[in-house]
Amino acid sequence: MKLHILIISAGLLTFAPTYAQIKVEDKKIVKVLSFNVLGGRTTKGDFNLDVLAKLIKKADPDFVAMQEVDYKVNRSKKYDLATELGWRTRMAPLFARAMYYDGGEYGEGILSKFSFLSTRNVALPYIQGQEPRAAIEIVTELPSKDTIAFVGTHFAHEGTAGRELQAKKINEVFSKNKYPTILAGDLNATPGSGPISILEEVWEATYDKDNPEPTHPSDNPRIKIDYVMFYPKDRWKIIEREVIKDTIASDHCAYLVTLELVSE
Repeated sequence: MKLHILIISAGLLTFAPTYAQIKVEDKKIVKVLSFNVLGGRTTKGDFNLDVLAKLIKKADPDFVAMQEVDYKVNRSKKYDLATELGWRTRMAPLFARAMYYDGGEYGEGILSKFSFLSTRNVALPYIQGQEPRAAIEIVTELPSKDTIAFVGTHFAHEGTAGRELQAKKINEVFSKNKYPTILAGDLNATPGSGPISILEEVWEATYDKDNPEPTHPSDNPRIKIDYVMFYPKDRWKIIEREVIKDTIASDHCAYLVTLELVSE
């Protein structure tokens, strides 16, 4: 009888959660990276996914919103960039097509440390003659058992009018979300411009509005066009933000933001 009691006790000790595990889960903290990956091409002109993966792994985000993602495109050696980067970073990958391009597809990608409860690809409006754009969304569950949504997008580079159409569509679609939502991406618009002002009617931005840190070009950043935002505004708290200056991995700096989910 004593032997059985000892075995049960050992089992209880083995499977009991540690204090550290409980503490981390209770904080509900997530790290989000917005990163324009330039189709896997570095600023040196070569194709190098390992450089991208190294930057992502060092940043250690929970979620990555990637723009300029190629899927089996000729210029990218027919690689599936989202899947390749997922494998290299040990994160779950997802790709959403915005348009067909160069023998393959081109659009948005997400990497996630957590599995997907649901996903969707939302086509954004665009002006005739300009590149089609999309917003990719995952719904996922955090270790704290809270469900959230994460959205990545890339606005038109050709002009303000297209970006404003896209900002309005983002507000229309994702303001209806039943879960707290994070929006990240290359918006090709500076703080205070029309598209950003439209988004900020709904979303809370994470940049310092008194001194926005530039994100482009990576070799000498002069303008801020890469963002992380959240909705509803009272469900998230900004813990930390960082513009990652790497002159080789992409022509954009990656933008890393740490957020805490606030209880209702």
